[in-house]
Amino acid sequence: MEPAAMMTSLDVSSDPLKRMDRKSEGSPTAKKRWRTEDEQRIYSSKLLDAIRLVRRRSAAEAWASLKSREVREAADRVLAVEARGRTRWSRAILSNRIRMRSHIRKRRPSSAAAIPRMKSAPVWKKTPPLQRKVRMLGRLVPGCRRLSLPSLIEETSDYIAALEMQVKAMTALSDILSAAAAVAGGSGGGDAARPAQS
Repeated sequence: MEPAAMMTSLDVSSDPLKRMDRKSEGSPTAKKRWRTEDEQRIYSSKLLDAIRLVRRRSAAEAWASLKSREVREAADRVLAVEARGRTRWSRAILSNRIRMRSHIRKRRPSSAAAIPRMKSAPVWKKTPPLQRKVRMLGRLVPGCRRLSLPSLIEETSDYIAALEMQVKAMTALSDILSAAAAVAGGSGGGDAARPAQS
């Protein structure tokens, strides 16, 4: 989901959410963080280093051969590190990666058969519309499922601003790499098409 569409897709038209959203957008923190050229330049540099590391680990022959999931995980990890643990979503991304590594090391084949679970009645039908929207928003932002509404809006605003910077950086890197590949391909093709001299 696009960062700018994350809030609007929920159709959050209730007054409490609108008031909190406007308050969060008007805060100096929401306006300044993730929007400076220095932050984007630093993030782009670290993102490029992370992608190069992923490329070396996967022993790929070209940038295009990288799996999108690996690139996305690297981009999110660098973004979380840049947040320096000041937000719940950044801590959730980093801790989730640590848990995944631990789970992969400890995972063993289970001999016992899985016990089927009884399906409970859907609870969302009994939940008020505003509360459903808040829960949905909490699921979209890492580590924010059980936050209060003011904290959730603050985390969401910061997360959206970070994602917008991430998209700009990844788009710029993609353009640079595509241009470099085109130049390399053109120079190689020119050498191949050049007739051999007798």
